[in-house]
Amino acid sequence: MQHFKRTQLIKNGLFPALLALAPAGALAGGFALNEQSASAMGVANAGAAAYPENATTVYFNPAGMTELEGTQVSFGAAVLDISADFEGTATRDNGAPVAGGDGGDFVPVAVLPNLFITHEVNENVAVGFGLHAPYGLKADYDDDFVGRFFADETELEVLNFMPSVAFKSNDERLSIGLGLNIMYAEGKLSKFQDFQSQGLPQDGYFEVEGDDVALSYNIGLMYHPTDATTFGAVFRSGTEFELEGDATMTNAPQFGPGGSVVGTQTLTEKAEVPVDVPDSVRFGVSHELTDTLTLLAGATWAKWSDFEDLDVISRAGNAGTANQTISFLGQRKYGQDGIIGHVSENWKDTWSASAGVIWQTTPEIALKAGYAFDETPVNEDFRTARIPSDDRHWLTLGGQYAHAQSGWTVDVAAGYLIIDDVDLNEQEYDVNDNPTDGVANVTGTYELDAWGAAVQLSKAF
Repeated sequence: MQHFKRTQLIKNGLFPALLALAPAGALAGGFALNEQSASAMGVANAGAAAYPENATTVYFNPAGMTELEGTQVSFGAAVLDISADFEGTATRDNGAPVAGGDGGDFVPVAVLPNLFITHEVNENVAVGFGLHAPYGLKADYDDDFVGRFFADETELEVLNFMPSVAFKSNDERLSIGLGLNIMYAEGKLSKFQDFQSQGLPQDGYFEVEGDDVALSYNIGLMYHPTDATTFGAVFRSGTEFELEGDATMTNAPQFGPGGSVVGTQTLTEKAEVPVDVPDSVRFGVSHELTDTLTLLAGATWAKWSDFEDLDVISRAGNAGTANQTISFLGQRKYGQDGIIGHVSENWKDTWSASAGVIWQTTPEIALKAGYAFDETPVNEDFRTARIPSDDRHWLTLGGQYAHAQSGWTVDVAAGYLIIDDVDLNEQEYDVNDNPTDGVANVTGTYELDAWGAAVQLSKAF
């Protein structure tokens, strides 16, 4: 694929190095990634909008930067391992069964790095910066996957640069934070094409790749009604990536006079894939019950209903609807000019909720535990093999060691995801959510098992 890189930094420097570590299979909360901080993971991100423990507050609530003295830095990485086993069957457009396997262990292990820095300008102003992967998704089935006509590779990698500023009121009760998200995204979609049902000697293969830069913003509030209690709220605006690149289809039918198929060909077409990122609101509360015990709780609402479909759109203009183009084939199948590919998603808005506790066993050591319920945005009537998602429960444990003399703090955390078996009954729909011609279908059940771990180093200067 030809990537449309914006700067030499993207082309040759920092972006490829970090994006190589960023992919993940986010099988619950859409394609948002929760693994941003080991210190927050220990309590399942509970109350993170109201508990500015270190520089990772740049992500969870930039208003919390006013609570941190001097210059602080936090950096680390999370590992996410999802085991996903599929058992099912599939049919071609003509009703013939598809021979194939279970797709293998199609979600690779993901490593998600992060870096956050804050600086106290004065008693009322602080600035900060973050570098992290807020969204990501990767799945890669074996080539003989029985559902290969619906999904082969699915990949979304997003890296976010996040400059932020925060202001504190003179009475030190209220803080306001503002953050800008400068996000670079790369994406890839591929699947096999059922051309044998049309009388061709072999099936084809479709692939599209693209990249884009998009902007969004954060607004955070933090309020202390008492010295022991803190409330926090953050609004994160949505945006849309337009992943621009090239689409390629191999072994596509070559039409002769009168529409008859006279052979096969490889087609290439400039394309884009729009991907909506939702508005979200995060709430949090923290309360110091005693000098050694802190209770945390939080909730997040996300407007995933903006993600109505996954389209591949031609950028070839009028030429894209001409014979011998990929979008000509798509127009006939999905019922709209300029459409190369279409998947009906019809996601729904979601809520997640979490609770956690921190026990300061000694001045140097703290133990943490948390629980979160994360609602899936996936509409079960339109569930796909690309994101076979369902609701999940998240159980986490964490520990922290703070070395007072050096100023360094080490956080470690681990979590286990409880996900019920997920049923799949996928077929293709046109742009109006009506079934397309043919009876192609994949049905079955996914058994999902997942765990994550994270480590983080923080230092106050």
